[in-house]
Parts: sequence; C-alpha cells; structure tokens
Amino acid sequence: MHLALTTVLLWAWGGLQAFEIVEKENIFQKTPCPAFLMFENAAYLADMSFELPCHCKPEEVPAVVWFYQKHLGSSHTKVLTDFDGRVLTEAAQVRVGSDMLTRFSIRMFSLLVFRAQPEDSGLYFCGTRKGDYFYAYDVDIQNSEGMVATFQDEGQEPFADEYYGHLHVFTTFWEWTPCDRCGVRGEQWRIGLCYLQSPDLSPRYLKAVSHVVSCGSRAVPRKLQTKARHHTPELLVRSCIVPCEKTKTIREGVLAIINYVSKVGSRPWVPQVPIQFHQQRLGHGLIISCPGARPEHAVAWDKDRQHLYRTQYLKGVNRSMRVFIDHGNQLHIRFTQLDDRGIYYCWRQGVRVAGFRLGVTSHGRYPASLSDPETRSAVELTLIGYLFITAVFVTIHLCCCCCYFFQCCPNFSP
Repeated sequence: MHLALTTVLLWAWGGLQAFEIVEKENIFQKTPCPAFLMFENAAYLADMSFELPCHCKPEEVPAVVWFYQKHLGSSHTKVLTDFDGRVLTEAAQVRVGSDMLTRFSIRMFSLLVFRAQPEDSGLYFCGTRKGDYFYAYDVDIQNSEGMVATFQDEGQEPFADEYYGHLHVFTTFWEWTPCDRCGVRGEQWRIGLCYLQSPDLSPRYLKAVSHVVSCGSRAVPRKLQTKARHHTPELLVRSCIVPCEKTKTIREGVLAIINYVSKVGSRPWVPQVPIQFHQQRLGHGLIISCPGARPEHAVAWDKDRQHLYRTQYLKGVNRSMRVFIDHGNQLHIRFTQLDDRGIYYCWRQGVRVAGFRLGVTSHGRYPASLSDPETRSAVELTLIGYLFITAVFVTIHLCCCCCYFFQCCPNFSP
C-alpha cells in the first residue's frame, strides 16, 4: 500500500514539473511586445564589442532585420541584415576604423557589433524587412581618448561627482577584472563610464534607475549634454596577487622530442607558451596585440623577466613615453631601438598565453608606404616646412610691394 502511494505521489510530482516547464515555455513564446516603442539605454567604451538581444518578436516572424539611426526620426537609416548573401562577421576579421556595415553580425535574432566606435552611437531597432519595429536600444559609445587612469596604490581617488542644479553627473564603475598575472604581483582594473541623473530626461527611454542614463544618451537634452561633456570615462587600477593553477602545458609530441634529445646528451629549452618571431627595422614603430584579447579583458605584458605595469606604462601617464600600453591592451613601441630586442610575453585573464620574440635590424630594404605612420609623419613635416617657407616668401614680397607703391619705406640712400 505504501509503495503504491509513493508511486502515485512521484508520478504527480513529475506531472507538476512537466506542467511547470510547459507553462514557462508558453509564457516566453507569448511575451508581448510593447504597444509604444521604448528605447533601452546601454553604454560601452570605444573598441568594445557588444550584443543587443531582440527581447520580443511575433511567433510568425522567422527572421529579424536590424536598423540604425543616428537620431530619432532621421531620414538616413542604415539597414543591418545578414541575409541576401552576407557572410557572418567574425571578431578576428574586424579591422579598426572600418565601417559599421562590415563590423556586425546577427545571430539568434541578436545584433553583434564588433570594435564599436563613438560614431556608432545612436538608436538600434529590431524589426522586419517591412519596417515593423519590435524592440529598440539607445546605445552610447564613449570615447576612450580622454580616459583618466586612477591608481589606488598611489592614493589617488576617482573623479568627484558634479552637481549643476538638478543635474547630477557621476561615474558608474563596472566589476573588477581578474588579476592579470599569477604567481607574481599583478594588477586589476575596472572601467567607469559617465552617467547623469536629471528630472528633465525624455520619458521615452527606459532607465535601470529612475532619471539616470549614460551621458551620451539620446534622452539627454542638448543643453545638459554640454555640461556633462568634460566628465570623461575613468580607469581604476589596483595591485593584486593570486596563485597559479598547476596545469600540464607540454604536449606529448614535445615530450617525445625532449626525451630523444635528452638521450643524446643535451636538454633543449622548450617555451611554456607559443613564441612568434618578428623582425623590425631600427627606428620604426610597432604595435603588438595579445591573441584573443578584448579591451574588457585583463591583459598584461612582460619583457623577458621585466613586468610592464600600467602604473608606469599606461598611455597618458607620461607624454614622452616611447613604450606604452593603450586602453585597448595593445603594446606600442615607438621608434624601435636595439635594446628593445627580447621576448614580450602576453597574459590574458591571469594566464600567460603567447610570446613575441622581437629582433631589431638596421639593415635591409624597407619599402616606403603612405600606410606607414613614420612615412606619413615625414611627408607632413616636409609639406609644413614648404608651406612655411612659401608663406614667409610671399609675406616679404607683399611688404616690399606695399612699400614701393605707398612709399612708406624709409630712404637710407645718402
């Protein structure tokens, strides 16, 4: 009797669970779209990649098309679609400075934008080919050029909040990144973006907190945007130390080679990470990127056994820096010198992932190209010098002509 009762109870419980799952699926499928189109505010830093999900869609619509407008009601609208033969874009194939039409993908009704730039700020609509909109976003891409770094170890404090009457301008920080190195002293940081609070915001824009949006939102009137323009994004940096996980990084094929060479009598040096060799000509610039890293990742750089900490090598710490790390985690070497030779190791999310062996040579043919920054700088300086000499030449002759016609020059003849 007890066994039969227990069986009935288990069957009923399983039926209730199945009923619960079916109900949740039906609710998700029948989520209604808002009758009045609203804009969800989202803010990102330049060079980041972001995803915009299409949260609601009628069941009879098999595919969505995304639209982009710079301002609400603009006559110029970009149509973003992966159909009609467009190939899905991969993040590794995106080049800096390319147009947004080559930096996006649509996957499972969500829009992915790679390496976003401040020019990509605007309104994004999820809809159909006919122009029926279901969901919309107000995206604010904040420029990283004026980003200010604050180092907690040196006692520095973030920007203070600003108040202009009912307008409150402040910085909202993201979560701390993982420690960028393990086993030694590392660094971690958090990105802070500009936000403001005001009762004068447009009611058509969705806000996570009442009367609070990012500073570049379309909900902010133009007169308020001018007051918040000088509040730039921030980067908060502090020291950290975490132990390394014990992992077996040497493959079986490499072990076989080591064992064979060891029998001969000498054990070779085997790198712990893949090493790429690059030959650079003396005096030219170089930019090194960490494989698979994004601007929001915790990335660190070492030269041989020297740790390149952001406290000393972050872009903007010193204007005369020849070697520095930009806000996109790339290592820059300006005007390469002979002592730059060595192995540059890259850490990603606390794990050393790659190395770059840099060789510097003063010989060899190096074809000049306008795509080379040094060549462009030389051409610009030459043109500026010619324009300056031409301006001085013309000015002197104009003065001589004025003196000749108006007889305003003194006569030094006896």
